[in-house]
Amino acid sequence: MALVGWRWPDGFVCPDCGAGGHCIVKRGARRLFQCNACRKQTSIKAGTIFASGKLPLRLWFKAIYLVTQSKKGISSIELARRLGVTQTTVWVMKHKLAWVMLERNASKKLKGKVQMDEAYIGGQRPGRPGRGAAGKTPFVAAVATTDDGKPDQIILRTPPIRRTRPIPH
Repeated sequence: MALVGWRWPDGFVCPDCGAGGHCIVKRGARRLFQCNACRKQTSIKAGTIFASGKLPLRLWFKAIYLVTQSKKGISSIELARRLGVTQTTVWVMKHKLAWVMLERNASKKLKGKVQMDEAYIGGQRPGRPGRGAAGKTPFVAAVATTDDGKPDQIILRTPPIRRTRPIPH
């Protein structure tokens, strides 16, 4: 099974004791891996975002495909319609996927030529424009480009808030 190779590329490793020997225990449609050393049972989904859910992996992979391949994003209502599940279920799936993508990208470093700039998000509003505008959120965008100048990776972060004037008491 391909998932076993992705989860344990060098062969099964027990999450509790670290031993490598195992046997397969079948419980109905479920396949559990049982460590020969400590007898702990684990599944291929244990310790992942797929764990403790009843959705088949087929639906998870279809959701991942639809979320990552839509240029402008996909609403949870549309995704629920395409997957044939409730909108609440899809809402949880989308949040788990966003969390995993954020975790994965948090440790990545940009390589090559990097360009940075600051920007504000919040739409056009009356009052002061630019820095310090009410209702606007500042963020920093860093883009790594390829040798021919095309964008390769991007990181968006909100900077820590600095106060330039003391707050009156």
